[in-house]
Amino acid sequence: MYRIAVTSQNFRTITPHAGRTRRFLVYQGAPGGTPELVDRLDLPKEQALHDWGNKDGHPVFEMEAVLCGSCGRNFVAKLAKRGVDAVATNETDPEKAVRDYLMGQLSHAEVHDHSC
Repeated sequence: MYRIAVTSQNFRTITPHAGRTRRFLVYQGAPGGTPELVDRLDLPKEQALHDWGNKDGHPVFEMEAVLCGSCGRNFVAKLAKRGVDAVATNETDPEKAVRDYLMGQLSHAEVHDHSC
């Protein structure tokens, strides 16, 4: 069973700037299955991943994937070191994005050279 965090500052749509995001919708689902919303993370400012550094213990590090509207290469690399797949997408509907990810059909957006 996968746990997938989706960046969503408004808890309704996928939002950009993954490294600065402090609000995430957390879904659970199996590959090819239907995702279920299981949690909402509303983290304090110091837990934005951009500022977290390389410390252990961030709740996002417990996910199998993070889906976001935009992110930088450093963000992708930082999460990859923790075994988390970071995927930027143009999809704005969180549940559809997670469903597509679980089916291996999520459309990817360009990852930026800068961190965000």
